[in-house]
Amino acid sequence: MRLSNTAIITAAVGVGLAAAQNSTYYNPTLPGWHSDPSCIYHEETFFCAISTFLAVPGIPIYASKDLINWKVASHVWTRPDQLGLPNAARDVDYLQGGFYAPNLRFHDGKFYITNVYISPLEYQGILGCIFTSDNLYDDDSWSDAVTWNATAIDPDLFWDDDGQAYLSSAGIVTAKIDPATGEIGAPKVQWNGTGGAYPEGPHIYKKDGYYYVLIAEGGTELGHRVTMARSKNVLGPWEADPSNPVLTNNNTAEYFQTVGHADLFQDGKGNWWSMALATRSGPEWEIYPMGREAGLVPVTWNEGEWPIFSQFRGIMNGWELPQYSRAIPGRGNFVQDPDVYDFQPGGPIPRNLLFWRFPEDGKFTVSPRGHRNTLQISPSRANLTGMPLSTDKSLTGKTGLSFISRRQTHTLFSFSVDLTFNPSQSYQEAGISSFLTQLNHIDLGISRSNASSGYGHHSSPSGLEFRFRIETAGTINSTIPSSTTITPVPAAWSHGPIRLSVGTANATYFLFSAAPASNPNARIVLGYASALVVSGGSGPFTGNLLGAYATCTGAGGNSTGCPSGGEAYVGRWRYTGWAQQVDKGEWAVGSTSDLI
Repeated sequence: MRLSNTAIITAAVGVGLAAAQNSTYYNPTLPGWHSDPSCIYHEETFFCAISTFLAVPGIPIYASKDLINWKVASHVWTRPDQLGLPNAARDVDYLQGGFYAPNLRFHDGKFYITNVYISPLEYQGILGCIFTSDNLYDDDSWSDAVTWNATAIDPDLFWDDDGQAYLSSAGIVTAKIDPATGEIGAPKVQWNGTGGAYPEGPHIYKKDGYYYVLIAEGGTELGHRVTMARSKNVLGPWEADPSNPVLTNNNTAEYFQTVGHADLFQDGKGNWWSMALATRSGPEWEIYPMGREAGLVPVTWNEGEWPIFSQFRGIMNGWELPQYSRAIPGRGNFVQDPDVYDFQPGGPIPRNLLFWRFPEDGKFTVSPRGHRNTLQISPSRANLTGMPLSTDKSLTGKTGLSFISRRQTHTLFSFSVDLTFNPSQSYQEAGISSFLTQLNHIDLGISRSNASSGYGHHSSPSGLEFRFRIETAGTINSTIPSSTTITPVPAAWSHGPIRLSVGTANATYFLFSAAPASNPNARIVLGYASALVVSGGSGPFTGNLLGAYATCTGAGGNSTGCPSGGEAYVGRWRYTGWAQQVDKGEWAVGSTSDLI
């Protein structure tokens, strides 16, 4: 099945079942920011781990029975002290720091996650980490980290037939390692690829008497590609695949670009697959708010031969997919599903929601007394940008931000919350944000009016104002200036929740609006912003997050936190994905998991 240009496919309940017959499916299978996938097949279930950098809970493990429907099974990093470093969960200068490129493997009854944490300089910059678990559906089963002082990113664990473990990292170098202690032997340079920049992301496999090393090179931009070599010895010498690069969209006009950082795994029938990252940007590589996403490619790997990868596209044909199923245990969320959250008393925070750095304790409370069916957000001193050069860490954001979010997982979407907020001071602000990093975001906030804003208490009938803010400090030579636009809140709106919304006006522009929750038809548009603001810039490795925040904008002192008051109450959290662009001029309406 191949769609014509401008074709639109409408979701239907039964189409998902067609996958087993025609093996036609849509990429990305893990839409939204899901970079550096590493995947295995274990006991009739596929599992993939994903990079999270500064977002927490960190390193999600997704589970799927059919390679299309992916559900959050657990998160590896849920306790700030798992690294054994004080405040490492927050105190990172680099906005693309944190957890890089997890490698997921199963060996001798245990699951292993191996990666590095780009940490504060006082912790020597790169910390190698190994986490273990015996239950991928239980956050608490993940161990504290076994650590070592790493010299490169993207570590991969491989066990040879004799049980010896080897650690390979960017470079590409390999050393013996004891995963239980982190003790590492002398590294040996393996293979530096085909001459592309930044050889990294190695994975070693053994098949038909050969050791194969799969790597990424060319950087994670338009030159990104996957290459391979093999050897009769785990430490080389290595023979390059004559078909290198084995997977890339470099120098093509394909809609999916930056294809690379892949992993290989088999299904229950012995078919080989690869999961790789890609960007829905076209070769223009300008507007791609969802950042680096993960998609599935069939691979032919006959005995004794080199593997042959299909080209990465939005509409794929390949092996017969496993039977459609959503029979995944646990209380996690499927990636492509809508959010319908009312924060009922006693309920947990949904598992697909993320924080940017670990928040301070007590900043988020589900359904507090007097505010049933809301999520209380207590303000952080730092706003969503912070003051990066401040010596007061609470003003930089490195003690935590009061911001909770979910990934943008569709090209066209709508997101809204009902905000109850009664600020007494102009420095108290709460609202919603389209957020890439602290230096690239778009906010719609509510605050008490003040004279400096141009309205003041006498000019704004409600005493409140909307603040529509565009922050582009993280984009070098941005064509879109940072700006703030003030609009008074209508007087009649101040007596109940206000529905704040952001959605896509089209594939490249966001529209921010507000309405009284009791009368959504009274909506007013408060601003438009290009998705270019949250594409690349200071967040080349991450993707757009949509969420709610509260801040006291630096008021108070470092030892006392924010002055009292300024709590925000978020209810009726809703996210709906309307359509996915899967190629130039080609769209799928609804969830890609339904459109198979």
